[in-house]
Amino acid sequence: MPIRPPACHSKRMDAPANPAVAALDGLIDRLHAQGRPRVWSLVITVFGDAIVPRGGRVALSVLQELTTRLRVEPGALRTAMSRLAADHWVTREREGRNSYYRLAEEGRHAFDLATRRIYAAGPPAWQGGWTVTVPPANGEGRNPQRDHWLHNNGFVRAGAGSWVRLETAEPDGDQDLPDDLLVIRGNALHIPFETGKLWGLPALAEAYRDFVQELAPLAEALAKGARLDPLDAMAARTLLNHGWRKIVLRDPGLPAALLPHDWPGEEVRALVREIYGRLAGPSESWLDGADLPPLIEPEKFKARFGGLSQMR
Repeated sequence: MPIRPPACHSKRMDAPANPAVAALDGLIDRLHAQGRPRVWSLVITVFGDAIVPRGGRVALSVLQELTTRLRVEPGALRTAMSRLAADHWVTREREGRNSYYRLAEEGRHAFDLATRRIYAAGPPAWQGGWTVTVPPANGEGRNPQRDHWLHNNGFVRAGAGSWVRLETAEPDGDQDLPDDLLVIRGNALHIPFETGKLWGLPALAEAYRDFVQELAPLAEALAKGARLDPLDAMAARTLLNHGWRKIVLRDPGLPAALLPHDWPGEEVRALVREIYGRLAGPSESWLDGADLPPLIEPEKFKARFGGLSQMR
């Protein structure tokens, strides 16, 4: 496909006239103020949010146009793509002089799990089930390899070497449970403490509140009718989803019954849903213009966050 010259948006002269563009530039400023952006992580966000729903393959030139708007140098993007290929997240394909990247099969399961968390409509349903693991009483309560597996599979340390996990869905991967653990599954008869202490909810709540402050200018501008052109909408959608993804994938996904009464997570989800819905139409137009295949499941896309009522 022909490589389109990147639009020159950085600090554009018309930004003051459009509060949505000014808000987008503010988000980009914040991205770079936090230190050198982790470009590979941004690319993962773009793949999960926009490329996988359209087949999982994209031209490097398309990624470059988007990341240029985010003020990422082309060399940094190429380095990020090489890293993702080396780590088996993507595979590279050549067609003539053009490079394309496709999501590797090794990464698809992780993408699918993350997607369910990112675009969920709300807290998971819960019937009161827990899984508890207890190590042998032979001085091997701490085993780094075993602890790493437990952490990656949703368990949190409960003290004295034991780990617990809420069962809000069908257990995934339990056939790989370390074979030196006693595993108990059932309902708790009594919970004598605030469950938030197990998951570090106060720090997570603060991250949610900070994210609301970051999004406030863009949310206000869009609510008052400001519009973004397709590339800017895609850039804003990427930063919105990237920030949300970083928080929600740290969130243990507790059911409503175990959340503090002042928990901000669901208010933030509603704000993200509203902004995302306003950006979805123009950003999807940009993806259409980038010669990507159409959405494989458009109704599934519209159902993100419980339904994109603002999508147009």
